[in-house]
Amino acid sequence: MGHARSYISFDILRRVLKDYFQFDVFYCMNITDIDDKIIRRARQNYLFEQYREKRPRAAQLLEDVHAALQSFSEKLSETTDPDKRQMLERIQQAVRLAAEPLERAVQSQLAGEEVDSRAQVLLEEARDVLSDWLDATLGSEVTDNSIFSQLPKFWEGEFHRDMEALNVLPPDVLTRVSEYVPEIVNFVQKIVDNGYGYVSNGSVYFDTAKFASSENHSYGKLVPEAVGDQRALQEGEGDLSVSVDRLSEKRSPSDFALWKASKPGEPSWPCPWGKGRPGWHIECSAMAGTLLGASMDIHGGGFDLRFPHHDNELAQSEAYFENDCWVRYFLHTGHLTIAGCKMSKSLKNFVTIKDALRKHSARQLRLAFLLHAWKDTLDYASSTMESALQYEKFMNEFFLNVKDVLRAPVDVTGQFEKWEEEEADLNQNFHDKKAAVHEALCDNIDTRTAMEEMRALVSQCNLYMAARKAARRKPNRVLLENVALYLTRMLKIFGAIEEESFLGFPVGGPGSSLSLEATVMPYLQVLSEFREGVRRIAREKKVPEVLQLSDALRDDVLPELGVRLEDHEGLPTVVKLVDRDTLLKEREEKKRAEEEKRRKKEEATRRRQEQEAARLARMKIPPSEMFLSESDKYSRFDENGLPTHDAEGKELSKGQAKKLKKLFETQEKLHREYLQLLQNGGCP
Repeated sequence: MGHARSYISFDILRRVLKDYFQFDVFYCMNITDIDDKIIRRARQNYLFEQYREKRPRAAQLLEDVHAALQSFSEKLSETTDPDKRQMLERIQQAVRLAAEPLERAVQSQLAGEEVDSRAQVLLEEARDVLSDWLDATLGSEVTDNSIFSQLPKFWEGEFHRDMEALNVLPPDVLTRVSEYVPEIVNFVQKIVDNGYGYVSNGSVYFDTAKFASSENHSYGKLVPEAVGDQRALQEGEGDLSVSVDRLSEKRSPSDFALWKASKPGEPSWPCPWGKGRPGWHIECSAMAGTLLGASMDIHGGGFDLRFPHHDNELAQSEAYFENDCWVRYFLHTGHLTIAGCKMSKSLKNFVTIKDALRKHSARQLRLAFLLHAWKDTLDYASSTMESALQYEKFMNEFFLNVKDVLRAPVDVTGQFEKWEEEEADLNQNFHDKKAAVHEALCDNIDTRTAMEEMRALVSQCNLYMAARKAARRKPNRVLLENVALYLTRMLKIFGAIEEESFLGFPVGGPGSSLSLEATVMPYLQVLSEFREGVRRIAREKKVPEVLQLSDALRDDVLPELGVRLEDHEGLPTVVKLVDRDTLLKEREEKKRAEEEKRRKKEEATRRRQEQEAARLARMKIPPSEMFLSESDKYSRFDENGLPTHDAEGKELSKGQAKKLKKLFETQEKLHREYLQLLQNGGCP
């Protein structure tokens, strides 16, 4: 979902530029299928699968896991980032806990099946730890380039499937590093020829000092304060490229690799400097430069790519083209956090796109992003998604109500009614909201403000329709249709309406919504009118069974088919096509609400009965006996049964006696009521 934040955000920006502002957009996407992380993970996967296929005996597995844990502990001791350290500690603890049952099984010489079962549990739990250890000991022996292509090919396929599921438009062109190695080699060579790169030990580095000191260039345009940040620079170079020997090859610590001499266990391609592989930053420059030329209008990416990645891209590309405007605008999307922490594969706190789509639709996820500024950090939380769900429901109800208005029969001239003050006011509001949406989109494509202005417009329409309904007057159908068509168009532009739809959110799934609504609605309208006639006769003839059947049709049968009937006293029944799951959820919520109402009513009745029973029991007590049972409080009483002395024999004060006298008189009144009930034949 962290990746989805960027790709959905750029999809929205692309759609707005193309479909709203009518720019001719050429969208290029680069795929990194060669870099240090991919190389290491591919090696680890390959070595771990080989290890698994050997089916190590339990004793050997335990020995290897303990060796791997020792190496892992050293890695843990060197980790300073608190979040990453916590994650590594959890992994370490989980492996140790999984090892204990196997150790006991081996020591106790349990049956082979039991040992094998516990060994499999440990093998899976220790996958990360063993993979690191295997890579450290055997990684240099992996030489087949095809091993390094399988992993990115698999994940690229997953990526495209996820993007399609999220309704993200495919790029106009897609470039892969592995397919552009010759172009990358030529790109690097020209940078060297232009005097901004140098060869060292089979690798090629970018000379940041030479570039920064040249008359027509400057280094670190995006984040000048980060220049020299060694931690960021080393992270940009990659885990496999920050060894002491590699760092010593540079003229300056700020220089970065354009081309890396391949070490044993790394993929390689022939080039003028010996076998090697591309550096991370050069890949995007060479691929984009090949297709887009010496400059591009917009370069996108996540906020964390500003330095060193995008600053280094700028420098090397401007060194290649000998210009100072390779990119006119950089757009950096905000992070997606979960519980306030950045989603990260390394921290294992991420939510996959498939997981998210099991809980929410692609439209709902997109609405969540639209309701926030694309450049701001967004927390993926239940409150965030609830806001998106409520927005979708709010807009959908408006569309359904407008569709109902438009279905009402009217002659040709009847649709053009005289505008009263209410129509003029609503039309002015419509004009103002369209202008506000336009202004928001002109202001850095501020979809959050645009969506709120659209919500406000719907609120005004709802007030207008409610007022017309209360006055038993029909709303102006042309005006409402214009508003609904505008909102439909904007939601299509934002990518929140995926399929063809004349008006509002489509119903019935991809490719079927338009024909479904147009086809079935006339029949549903006839059914609704027939039902209204039957209900009217049943009320007149006092036939409750028919009314019950009519309610069952509305509440139980039609929701299963995605149809909602809304009965309004004195008005025609409203027919709405709604997503079946939404209707079933509404039905369940209604049942829960009715059950809760029934429970509260029963609880109130029970409390009332208990109170009545308690009051009746109190009424039965003669006032002369009401205090006699309280011997722990009083020791002496007068002839009427009123206390005169407390439990210790001390005479009661005048104030105490007065208070008890008042209680006595109240009880006298209650007891007289009880006796009167008995005398009148009442049932106490």
